[in-house]
Amino acid sequence: MSIPQQGGGPIESRDQLAAYIASGEKPRDAWRIGTEHEKFGYDKASLMPLPYEGTCSVLAMLTGLQERFGWTPVMEADKLIGLERDGANISLEPGGQLELSGAPLETIHQTCDEVNRHLAEVKEVADRIGAGFIGLGAAPVWSQDQMPMMPKGRYRLMTDYMDRVGTLGKQMMYRTCTVQVNLDFGSEADMVQKMRVALSLQPVANALFANSPFLDGKPNGWKSWRAHIWQNLDGARTGMLPFVFEDGFGYDAWVDYVLNVPMYFVYRDGKYIDALGQSFRDFLDGRLPALLGQVPTLSDWADHMTTVFPEARVKKYIEMRGADGGPWRRLCALPALWVGLIYDRTALDAAWDLVKGWDHETRESWRREAGIHALDAQVNGVRMHDLARRVVEIAEQGLKSRARAGSGGMVPDETHFLNALKESLDSGRVPADELLAKYHGEWNGDLTPIYREYSY
Repeated sequence: MSIPQQGGGPIESRDQLAAYIASGEKPRDAWRIGTEHEKFGYDKASLMPLPYEGTCSVLAMLTGLQERFGWTPVMEADKLIGLERDGANISLEPGGQLELSGAPLETIHQTCDEVNRHLAEVKEVADRIGAGFIGLGAAPVWSQDQMPMMPKGRYRLMTDYMDRVGTLGKQMMYRTCTVQVNLDFGSEADMVQKMRVALSLQPVANALFANSPFLDGKPNGWKSWRAHIWQNLDGARTGMLPFVFEDGFGYDAWVDYVLNVPMYFVYRDGKYIDALGQSFRDFLDGRLPALLGQVPTLSDWADHMTTVFPEARVKKYIEMRGADGGPWRRLCALPALWVGLIYDRTALDAAWDLVKGWDHETRESWRREAGIHALDAQVNGVRMHDLARRVVEIAEQGLKSRARAGSGGMVPDETHFLNALKESLDSGRVPADELLAKYHGEWNGDLTPIYREYSY
């Protein structure tokens, strides 16, 4: 989850909120790719999640990365809670999941190099302290009570609030991991089309990347339990956002949506102030109970925007949020899928043509069925397998049109990063299917081998 935002003076008019989003507009040649991924750390001796402190711990990981690889510490009070370097940052999810938020880069070749370098650094430090890291969409064995809590004020507030607004919010915080990509837009109209395509096709990403079929040591009935969690979390701040498909959608409508989402906190002087359930609209008027008489800054608005969790999210860029965490090849495949779909105009138009006839019920049906069945899902007589194949074909054409070479020009474009997805389409099996086959086969119902076979 996001670190506190910095900068920005007091908000004097509501127009500044939409202007903040619009300030993210970039010309096509300045569009970049920011890849984020989360992973579970565990103690190799006990196969239990890493605590914050101790010889084999999250703190030992952060300290080792800082000392060996030149990362700059990020502190909250007296606690090390993240690292920064060259436009990238490493942060902590509530249960100690380690997240890389990559720098904005020009090509998928670069972002994949960044991922590989990060995983190599993590492995070097982890091996020294006896830790391992694994990419899955949900913790396969550990119970909710076994998950540690990281020392971040934001998480303490959110944990208390989650049980009031849904049934699975704490599972989301402590027992899930994702991979996502953040992409730019050139104008308000461009943002609108990209958001409509992004929301419509998140279920396809969820199906292709489904990688969380276990919970509490056994199959949970879903190929992406993480998808199930996001459907039972907090209706005020999650979902497929039907208003995005209405006439007139744009920056101002997004502002209205975010203003209607209850607040979590205000960050002041290094501390999180409890504003749970309060209204940012009241904050604009100086009537926020947590800070009576004060008005928000643009950094408060930026912070509040990070507390909405739909399947795709607008800030100064668009976040694609539908995929489970997974093995390293899929950490590169996720940006390849979305860059191919929306950074080429012909591909973006083709993707929109594919989904523009869907109504809200259809989009919701795909969202639900993808989490349960992955490529075996069907909606209105259409097979997810066929839909996903067409989506990957469009993405591949988009990447060919981009023609961004790698390896000193030896690789003509970025299409090979889709190979992991094409293999799934050829076999009909996504990562969850492979895991379930092993569980019911050679593992004999024992998930212990998952750490040995699927860690980075």
